[in-house]
Amino acid sequence: MIIRNALIVDGTGAAAFEGSVGIREGRITALGAVKESAKAELDAQGRVVAPGFIDVHTHSENICKLPEAENFLRMGVTTIVTGNCGMSRTDVAAFFKEIEKAKVSLHVGALVGHGAVREQGMGGRFIRAPTAEQLEAMKALVEQGMKDGALGMSTGLIYVPGSFAKTEEIIELAKVVARYDGVYASHMRYETSRIFSALDELTSIAREAQVRTELSHIKLSGPSAWGRADEVLAYLDKARAEGLRITHDQYAYTASSTGLRQTIPDAALEGTREDFVARVNDPARKAEIIHGMKEILSRSGRTDYSYAVIARFAADPSLNGLTIPAAAKRVRGADSLEDQIELLLDIEKRGGGSGVFHGMSEEDLRRFLKHPHTMIASDGGPRLLGEDVPHPRSYGNNARILSRYVREQKVLTLEEAVCRMTSLPAETFGMKDRGVLKPGAWADLVIFDLEKVQDMSEFNDPHHYSEGFTDVLVDGVPVIREGKLTEARPGGPLRR
Repeated sequence: MIIRNALIVDGTGAAAFEGSVGIREGRITALGAVKESAKAELDAQGRVVAPGFIDVHTHSENICKLPEAENFLRMGVTTIVTGNCGMSRTDVAAFFKEIEKAKVSLHVGALVGHGAVREQGMGGRFIRAPTAEQLEAMKALVEQGMKDGALGMSTGLIYVPGSFAKTEEIIELAKVVARYDGVYASHMRYETSRIFSALDELTSIAREAQVRTELSHIKLSGPSAWGRADEVLAYLDKARAEGLRITHDQYAYTASSTGLRQTIPDAALEGTREDFVARVNDPARKAEIIHGMKEILSRSGRTDYSYAVIARFAADPSLNGLTIPAAAKRVRGADSLEDQIELLLDIEKRGGGSGVFHGMSEEDLRRFLKHPHTMIASDGGPRLLGEDVPHPRSYGNNARILSRYVREQKVLTLEEAVCRMTSLPAETFGMKDRGVLKPGAWADLVIFDLEKVQDMSEFNDPHHYSEGFTDVLVDGVPVIREGKLTEARPGGPLRR
């Protein structure tokens, strides 16, 4: 194939230039002036041709159920990394075999999740350190994952059971990752006003384990933390100047999304859901839990849960899309803080749910985004149109960067934005011959009109694909052609 009349943005950050791209057997063979002919020719008509976007922070363990991953393709993503925030499959080899059998549309890399490893290695969710034998079992799980092609290990240190782990435990596991030159990707212990304590831990792990480190979805969460982005970036720049290899990723929204149980103190969540129900049914323990919930709320600078929206509650889907106060009013007839807390406890008792949390400052977001070590990642996953009321980032993240922060606000140039979505993640996660347009590189490509790119997904109406991406190729095979999904699924596991 030859793609002609393109505005080529090669992913390196270099200035765009006009030219053509030649492709043969899945790789780029020519770039710039291409005089040869080809069986297939595509006229880009002056549109941008860039490397396919690489999303290094996703939760895509459901990829085999939605192998087209159309929401990703339609915002130009050709490679995803799953297993973030400590949550993953621990059987990487079996997971990759399932992906091969499912014939997915894009490339899928994987991280080994520390939380999953901890639960399996310790036989449950415990607030204690592992025994020596349990730690060895955990190290063996991480090592096997690395041998099977995992890109590294992730932690979710705000989530049970990862939140129960001490720094020393994580260092020992990160040393295993370092032996394979993998990446340690961390959802840090705090993203609030206590963030500098979390940064101390992150840099300690990077230093002691001598491991390449990725700070997941960099943010300042809660009004009490806002306005300190420059301090956070200065801290990280100092760490890099001292020789630590640290990068960070970010999504393009001022709301996060996670389990509603994050409003509940970790100690209340030790063990099984039955253990949790027993604690809530004990008046004295319940009073302690409620006190802890109010403390968490107060530390963030808030007085209620109006910032939180229910994204998914399987036991009562009618509450999806409602704020916690609105849902409490519907279910309990009142929206006092006490009623909101009772609702959250009831949701967890009945199987749990997920939420969207509006908790960040737009100014902090822009400051993080401008930093040259920040790459773009959605924190999303494959989505089924119409299911639940999820965060719009799974449909619009990359398009929002290009439309809002490149075209409209000019926070980044086009070349900078593409670099953050292509070569920077490829280099950070060790993806050879991807993330750049050059002869010999794999032909993962996206073609888009910068003036027409738009994220159509909104918080109250998320199920809309992004627009403006006319063609997407994976290893030289069109998966989106002239705006239409093809039947091709040329993707598969992307092993370290």
